[in-house]
Amino acid sequence: MIGVLTRRRAFGLADFWEHRHLVYVFVWRDLRARYKQTLLGAMWAVLQPLLTMAVFTFVFRRLARIPSENVSYPVFVLCGLLPWQFFAQAVARSGNSLVSERYLLTRVFVPRVIVPVSAVLSGLPDLGVALGASFGIMLFYGVVPRLAVLMALPFLLLMIGLALAVGLFLSPLNARFRDVSYLVPFLIQLWFFITPVAYPTSLVPEKWRSFYFVNPIAPIVEGFRSALTGSGPIPPSRIIASAVSVSGSLLAGFLYFHWSEERFADVV
Repeated sequence: MIGVLTRRRAFGLADFWEHRHLVYVFVWRDLRARYKQTLLGAMWAVLQPLLTMAVFTFVFRRLARIPSENVSYPVFVLCGLLPWQFFAQAVARSGNSLVSERYLLTRVFVPRVIVPVSAVLSGLPDLGVALGASFGIMLFYGVVPRLAVLMALPFLLLMIGLALAVGLFLSPLNARFRDVSYLVPFLIQLWFFITPVAYPTSLVPEKWRSFYFVNPIAPIVEGFRSALTGSGPIPPSRIIASAVSVSGSLLAGFLYFHWSEERFADVV
């Protein structure tokens, strides 16, 4: 039985690698469809975090007086919003990817795992545009990006891996139970409030902090922001724990997707 499962998994990986060029095709198609017949095009990738930053600055800084760890609060929240919005949108797109591509999947052979992978990666160009604009905002507020900004890359990889892991679980579930698509936005909204986007983790009581960082996206957002702003090092234990959590989740996601593939083939 183990040998059979191993061959099936190996075949799935080989199949994915053989058709890897389709990832680029799907990502490019998604980008064109996303901004087709829009007035501002890719500028929406900049406007969304900037407008959200303005609202959060008024509510959380002006009214609630949330601290921002010696960094201007607009910069603090913007550098948290960038990874969070990428993650939230990637989870939403990948979770719905099999259902949205059901007509293609029933007509031509496409390794199904390529669909959620492409849905996650299609958000990277938007993140790149928003990140470029955020450097201008940082300079306006007197925050000069330093060489440590390169440390954002490992956190970006962790963020992609975590979003893909969640998408690999949600996409087959959504293919079988369509009410999952109604549940995902609610779960993302709840997830936001337990992630240090609009507030620093220093506000979390010390006795609850270990439980708080069970949330794997929390140290990723915190580390990404720290790399951009240079606000301080992230404890290595949190980074290691997040990397282990993401790696385990990603492996489990691939195995679950592969196990579910034959079962959701008839309901997509």
